[in-house]
Amino acid sequence: MNSLVISYDITKDGNENYVYSGLYDAIKAYGTWAHITDSCWAIKTERSAAEVRDALLNLLRPSDRLFVVQTAHIAAWHNTFCRNGWLKENI
Repeated sequence: MNSLVISYDITKDGNENYVYSGLYDAIKAYGTWAHITDSCWAIKTERSAAEVRDALLNLLRPSDRLFVVQTAHIAAWHNTFCRNGWLKENI
């Protein structure tokens, strides 16, 4: 399984809730996930970073930004939304 970190910026157009809702659902569909900060998530998946990027791009507009990286299992954090234990076990 790959540990991937997903980071994004959603541009403002007055309809952000719809975009976030669909994006959140798509990320959660990978099954093993954590919401780390406002616009950063981590997932475990058999898919590559490029495959996840391509799938999520369908939910974003051309002006939005998306970054997906496979972790090297070394990380540090502070004051995240998710449990520290999840990050230690999955990153």
